Amino acid sequence: MMNNRITQVFALTLISLVLAGCSAVGPDYQRPDAPSSEQFKEAKGWKKATPSDLQPKGAWWDLYQDDTLSALIAQVRISNQNVAEYAADYEKAKAVAEEAGANLYPSIGATASATRSGSQSQTSNAYSAQGTVSWEIDLWGKLRRTREADRASAQASAAQLASAILSAQSSLAQYYFQLRVLDEKIRLYQANITVYQHYLKVVTNQYKVGNISSASVSQAQTQLHSTRVSMLDLQWQRAQYEHAIAVLIGKPPAAFSLAAQPLSFQLPAVPKTLPSALLERRPDIAYAERNMASANASVGVAIAGYYPDLSLSASAGFENSVLGNLFELPSRAWSVGPSLSGNIFDFGATKAQVKQAKAEYAANIANYRQTVLSAFQEVEDYLVEMQVLEKEIQAQQLATQFAKESARVTYNQFKLGMIDYLDVATTEATSLSQQQSQLSLISTQLVNSVQLIAALGGGWNSDQLPRAKAQEETTE
Repeated sequence: MMNNRITQVFALTLISLVLAGCSAVGPDYQRPDAPSSEQFKEAKGWKKATPSDLQPKGAWWDLYQDDTLSALIAQVRISNQNVAEYAADYEKAKAVAEEAGANLYPSIGATASATRSGSQSQTSNAYSAQGTVSWEIDLWGKLRRTREADRASAQASAAQLASAILSAQSSLAQYYFQLRVLDEKIRLYQANITVYQHYLKVVTNQYKVGNISSASVSQAQTQLHSTRVSMLDLQWQRAQYEHAIAVLIGKPPAAFSLAAQPLSFQLPAVPKTLPSALLERRPDIAYAERNMASANASVGVAIAGYYPDLSLSASAGFENSVLGNLFELPSRAWSVGPSLSGNIFDFGATKAQVKQAKAEYAANIANYRQTVLSAFQEVEDYLVEMQVLEKEIQAQQLATQFAKESARVTYNQFKLGMIDYLDVATTEATSLSQQQSQLSLISTQLVNSVQLIAALGGGWNSDQLPRAKAQEETTE
């Protein structure tokens, strides 16, 4: 009867405490407002949309239709060591969140012991086997807020991983295009070196027959060798881009090479209208927002410090001095009871912890809003650069065309003896410079397109946007 009575009291107490602990202290998380814009200044038609940050980005690099680039970027997730580090951090963060969730439930254990003790006159044995149950009742929601904070931190870690992947992919694409443009610049220098060698031969022959002065020969030699210097300068730059790509795919530079090939690319066409939800996919925005959610939950954990912790524990088993009689009925032993602990006076320590948690949350709000502002600025910057570059390249193409024609006409005039070779050297240098400038602009345009894609969170395919509840599902 006594045992039944204790069991009933224990059960009723447990039920009442669980019911009493249905609410958690501290504020429930609400995403603060962030700076927004109905449309971008540099691109009309952008509209405000529901925030979302974890939808798939797709293989944005396929927009460039370059099989070599696609094959290289595919290796980033597998072999990049920075990505591997963030992946491990994410796995750790998930495990921490799982541990926090497990703390909400009872802990069940078992012990067995055998001891022999004695004095000068007597020796005795003691044997025991028992099971134990302990449970910290989450009266004030401290454990639930801790789980909430750890889950948000795990999601922030996932955003860091996504950011590391996108950053590595973006860097690789930029290095790749810069390398390919350098290949074209080197090819252009090599072609001009061949032409200048022919010019030097022509000038030298004319000098030998007394048609021109030695100054023209010196000018031709200067032009030839300075072009060789410029070409060699580009070769070490190309090698460094190749080394950087090797590291991004997890290979030592000595084990990787990328053969030169003619410049061929498909520049992605940016749609005239893009939803702002694409911007909100950015991993850095997701990371800032999830950290904000974690900080909010930590406020509740700190507030719970004002209240006492309640734990329930129970044990049942057997104790006997004779091992053979251990599991007989008279050897039964049990215990059950609650434990209440808390601070009566801590000289303001808990109050200070709450203030710290609230200040940390306020700092995270400011960081989140600044991250969103910076994201808008980046997109605006890349959009205006993209628009101006298109016009700049068109103008440069005309300048290059006329410079090449001027060089051709000038050389024909030199062969007819109408002008000095100095004029040829000048127009040839101008033509080469204009062609190199055109290639530099193409490099800038390709890099800008990659940067815009990254600034939008990894592409602009609106078909990949999630439905309205996607964000809420990530916080369940």
